[in-house]
Amino acid sequence: MTTTTYTTELEQFRQELYQNFNNRADTLMELVDAICSNPHARSVVEYSLTPCFRRSYSTIFKAINEMEWDELATAHLLAPYLSRPQQRSFWLLGTDVTPQPRQFAHTLADRGMVYYPNAIKGNKPVTIGHQYSTTALLVEAEAGLSSSWVIPLMTCRVSTDEDKELVGSGQIDALLKDANLPFAQRLCVEVGDSSYSKPACLHANRHHPHLVTIARARGMRVFYRQFVPERAEEAKQSVGHPTWYGQRFALQEPETWHQADKQATVMEKSRRGKTYRVETKVWHNMLMPGKHQPKRLPMHRYPFTLVQIVRYDAAGNLACKHPLWLIVMGERRHELSVLDICEAYGQRYNLEHFFRFGKQTMLLASFQTPECQITPVNVPGIYTHYDPPIYTQDVPLVYNPCATFDDASSAN
Repeated sequence: MTTTTYTTELEQFRQELYQNFNNRADTLMELVDAICSNPHARSVVEYSLTPCFRRSYSTIFKAINEMEWDELATAHLLAPYLSRPQQRSFWLLGTDVTPQPRQFAHTLADRGMVYYPNAIKGNKPVTIGHQYSTTALLVEAEAGLSSSWVIPLMTCRVSTDEDKELVGSGQIDALLKDANLPFAQRLCVEVGDSSYSKPACLHANRHHPHLVTIARARGMRVFYRQFVPERAEEAKQSVGHPTWYGQRFALQEPETWHQADKQATVMEKSRRGKTYRVETKVWHNMLMPGKHQPKRLPMHRYPFTLVQIVRYDAAGNLACKHPLWLIVMGERRHELSVLDICEAYGQRYNLEHFFRFGKQTMLLASFQTPECQITPVNVPGIYTHYDPPIYTQDVPLVYNPCATFDDASSAN
């Protein structure tokens, strides 16, 4: 792509972003530019000191309070510019939750106890505040882009009476059933941590035939083999409850494991130059127990692939204390190789890099407001997480975050 092409696409994206701001569009556009050009701001009001923000600091809060942003507006805005998968045959989506501490906001409604790391030994890792669920596109590695770069598509607040994992499942469902987005008819893979491996979360989106879910399983889980009748008489049994579950498979009890369907060993080299031997085992058509409360979840209808990953160092010792167990569930799960599964789950950690980057550089959780709704100040993050790294590399003099929208419009 030439410099002219990059410049044209950037101007087009700015124009579309500007048109999506329904109230105080000029102020919000200047706020976006201020966020992009001032990564060292310590508070939201400090963005008003940025040269490209020509208004007073009070207009920041007025613009944010009057802003209306649909949950799918970000995904629709970015859809034409998303890079289609080239190295893999599927879209990779990730969902995770991040806290926003508000322990001193006594007038803020719907606060609750949320997880928050605590550096003081002996203290519980909790605080008072809100939680926000984010679903992002985990992109392939490209030249000029950080390997941990993600594109956030949806962000919404998790209320105290909601299940944070089911909120994330609802975001995936909204993205997949929207015909205007590129995820509906192509193979999509979602990755999640161990909290997303519970039956309610895995069952939520099984009506999407093109979706495959990869989630980490806790080491104390118990699964079962699919029941296969040994005699024809057992298969024709018509009296009593049908048998769904076969032999027990406890992750903590190796003596309950049957022979793996696939085994593979690969050598990998870390960024620090250390060599590791990675052994993987795969068991097909495993089942997990269902649930009856608060509603019935017939998990016996959804067999999954169970993957065990064990990493050894150069001396043959365990590099990690416990093996990594992954659940791969979906009608098209057999289209993924073991390498695809491992690499896809490895990219899940990019979401944590995004949360850290957003909080340290873009004040993702620093906006103070008495309102419960999602703070729109992090919505301009889409502007930074789109393609400016590519633009600034190829057209460093053309792309200027401090240029006002009026200047960009006149350039057209």
